[in-house]
This record gives sequence, structure tokens and C-alpha cells, in this order.
Amino acid sequence: MRYDELLKSGRIKKQRISKDEIARAMERAARDISTARKIMASDWDWGFAVAYNAVLQTARAYMFAHGYRPASAEGHKNTFAFMRVAFGKEYEDLITYFDRMRGKRNQAIYDVAGLITETEAKALFEKAVFFVNLITSKLSTLPR
Repeated sequence: MRYDELLKSGRIKKQRISKDEIARAMERAARDISTARKIMASDWDWGFAVAYNAVLQTARAYMFAHGYRPASAEGHKNTFAFMRVAFGKEYEDLITYFDRMRGKRNQAIYDVAGLITETEAKALFEKAVFFVNLITSKLSTLPR
């Protein structure tokens, strides 16, 4: 799949997005990493959900920097579809992992309390920190 296919199917839309909005998404991601670190020991479900949100905000910032926004319906799913195209094969496993965690997060938040294990929460947190750092680095190389 390519960007034009995501556009044609209505999963993403082209939009000029301000540098302030990109910065705010990255600030939310940094805040969420900090919050997840604090609450992880006492609540694996919420620590997991907050770490997931850091990933989502970071991915959205990357989309914004490239002039795209996810469609409002299935926004999380469409964000990860965009990231698969943007990152290609090199990070395909990581983006697929985050997309799987999207479903797990929904279950943990809306359906089954206590679903997330310590191992799952810590794994997502570590990958979230890596991803935030990766995107921060990639955004710093984009033309201003």
C-alpha cells in the first residue's frame, strides 16, 4: 500500500499542519512516557495504555510533519497503516507490534481489567521509549 492508496480509501487526508501542533503531539508523547514510567509498577493496564498513547502521539506527530492526518473513523488503525507505508520493511515488525497492542489496549481499557501482564507492559514501554526517540531523531532531520 502507498500514501495515494490510503488517501483514495479515505483512511488519511492531506492537510497542512502547524509546527506547533507537531510539537504538542511530541510533548504529549514525552509526558505519556513519564507518566507510564510512574504508574507502571502499580497498574499494568494503565501503564500499558499510557505507553501506547505515547506511541500513538509520536506516530501522529510524524504524520503531521509529512502533511497528513488520519481519518477520524478508526484513527488509531489508520495512523499505523500510514506508519507502515512511511517506514516500510525496516520497521514493519515494530509497527505491526504497535498495531497488535492497539487491540490489546482496547480490551484492557474497555473490557477486561487486569488483562495486561507485567511482561507485556514493560515490553511495550521499552518499545515506546525507543519509538519516541526514533521519531524525535527523524523529525529533527526534516526541513523546517
